[in-house]
Order: sequence, then structure tokens, then C-alpha cells
Amino acid sequence: MHEHKTNLAKPKVGLVLTGGGARAAYQVGVLRAIAELLPDKTRNPFPVICGTSAGAINAASIAVSANNFAEGIQQLETVWSNFHVNQIYRSDFMGVLHNTLRCLLSLVSSEYGQHNPISLLDNSPLEALLKKRFPFRSIQYGIRSGALHALGLTAWGYTSGQSVTFYQAAREVMPWKRAQRLGIPVDIGIEHLMASSSIPFIFPAVRLNREYFGDGSMRQLAPISPALHLGADKVLIIGVRKPVTDEPKRVSATGYPPFAQIAGHALNSIFVDSLDVDLERLLRINETLKLIPHEIFKETNISLRPVEAMMIAPSEGINEIAQKYAHTLPRIMRYLYRAIGAMGPNGSTLLSYVLFEAPFCQDLIALGYNDTLQQKEDLLKFIGVKAEEPELLLKQW
Repeated sequence: MHEHKTNLAKPKVGLVLTGGGARAAYQVGVLRAIAELLPDKTRNPFPVICGTSAGAINAASIAVSANNFAEGIQQLETVWSNFHVNQIYRSDFMGVLHNTLRCLLSLVSSEYGQHNPISLLDNSPLEALLKKRFPFRSIQYGIRSGALHALGLTAWGYTSGQSVTFYQAAREVMPWKRAQRLGIPVDIGIEHLMASSSIPFIFPAVRLNREYFGDGSMRQLAPISPALHLGADKVLIIGVRKPVTDEPKRVSATGYPPFAQIAGHALNSIFVDSLDVDLERLLRINETLKLIPHEIFKETNISLRPVEAMMIAPSEGINEIAQKYAHTLPRIMRYLYRAIGAMGPNGSTLLSYVLFEAPFCQDLIALGYNDTLQQKEDLLKFIGVKAEEPELLLKQW
């Protein structure tokens, strides 16, 4: 999992941004706090950036502004703080009606479904927004200037069943192939962002070359691994779920679970469960390597190395926050989500993934910001700035 490197240079800090739909607003708050803790006009402190799903959009936004980290984060916050669902998917009556009829038609006509992307929602507004906001040519400029080493966006192939990380990086980064995991060099574009963020069932898949791709969180068994393949020596992970510390209470079911509750649990298993498992595996490998004497490393040429990791995750439950802002959705979307059970407590998980409304996003940004400031000393030390001297400029990569 961790390839050994003998490198005396300053460690490359990798940033891992997970998926989570509207929950990814939390990541923006964390990034805003980091930007404010660093000196003005500091270049990107994360040479390696990896993103999946909505995290891929945030990752690409940092990459295109790698030479001025604070400015890039400010632009990202402006977008998320003013979000409305109609910027992400069609929420007007005719748009919802047309997409619903299209889904129903696909159920009775297999031929129609083969030639038309089928999904619960039409995310064409998101594509238009990203095309307007992202100067993708700036990614290569950041790599040439040394402000960026690699950007990786992960998507999942519906035909091959493989987790594919499309990356744009410095020349020394080589493609990789592992069990059900690939790394492929490309010029990152709008199609890779749309593929990585195509939440299953909710948004349509995207065709890249010969295959249709969907949300990269699906079957992403090792979400930290792409950052290590791309050259990261340590990783900062920004999660989108409050860590689970206690076993859930066993309660008697009062009725059959609504569609939204089932879908919410499915999305949790897609977006967050694999990260927890991968992080636990990484920490376990680190502990095992500590038990191996240094002399044995030299004699046996073990190809593993310890990888320092830090994770920032919500201190509050995002589901509960989503319930407070359910009323901010357009009326037609409230009707639709109520019909599938997403407007009640049991459906709040699904709601939290699709609630792209400014008040909800602003609340998550504030939560991420405050959570990060609570860990600022550890964070500054992790990314290479002494906690007692935060005014010092980061060494340029």
C-alpha cells in the first residue's frame, strides 16, 4: 500500500477530499480556515490533491488556483455560500416532470434506456456552472510553476467495475494498476468532474472514451491510496461525517423503511464507510511497521513505509443540520422528496446529500471553519508551519 521512498526533501502533503454531495460544503469551511491561518498570497500547501464526487469539484478548484491558495478558496466559498439547487439540477416544474417521465419510460422500454441517460435528477445546470467557473488550463500552469505536483479525480466504471483515478501530474508520476484500481494520466476536463460527481441513481453516468463512469466513491476500497501513488508522503483527509463513537441504539421498527432511508444508508456506504476502513488500515500498518527493527528494513528491502495521516471531520451530525433547512428547498422538490420519505427524520441522510441550498451550505462551512480552528496547532505542524510562528511562509515546492 505504501511504497518506500528515500527522500530527504520536505514531505509532500496530500489532500484527500471525499465525496458527499452537499455535505462537501463542510470541506470548504476547513479550507477557508487553513487559508486564513497561512500568510497572504501563499501558494497551495498541498502539492498532491485528490478528490472524489463533490470532493473532486473542490479539489479541481484548488488546483486551478494553486499559485494563490487564499484567492482560490475565497472563490470556492463564494460559490458554495450562494448555492441553490437549480444551479446543480433542474428543480423547475417542467424540468422535474420531464426527467420523471423519462425515468418511467425507461422502465417500460429497454431500448429507450440504452440511449438516454436515466437518473432521478437532471444535473445539466451543474455542468454549465463548472464550465463557466473552471479554467482547466491553469492546472498545467500550476504543475509547471511547482505550486502543484498532481491532481487526481476518481470515477467508477460501470462496465469494468474498476475504480479509475484520472490524474494530471508532473512527469515523474507513473500510471499504476492494482486490484480493481487504476491510475491513468489525462488532461483533466469538465467530463472527469461530471463523471466523478455522478451520484448513482441521482445523477446520470458520463461516457469517457469507451465506458460509462459514475461517482468515484462507489467501490473505492482504498480512497487514500491515489494520493500515495501520486507522490504524497503524508495525507490530510477532510471527511463529511461525524465520527461514530458509540454503537447505535437498537429500536423497534414502527413501519417499513421509506425509500429515502434505504437510499441514505446506501449513500453512506458509498461515500464514507470505505474511508473509515482505509484509514483504519493505514494506521494499523503504521503500528505494525513500528515493531520492525530498522536493520531488518535494510536487510529485507521492505517496500512499505509509515504514512502520517490527519483527519478533520464534522463535530456535529450533518443529518440533523439538514433537517433544519429542508424548508429552503423549492416547493416542487419538497413534494418530490416528501413522496420518497426524505423530508422526515428517517430520510435526513439522503436529504443531506442533495440539499444544495445556501443556508445549509453556509452552516456547514461555518462548522468546518470552527472545527479546524480547534485543531490549528496540530494542523499547522502537520502541513509544515510551526504553530508558534504561523506568520512564517511555507517553503515553496
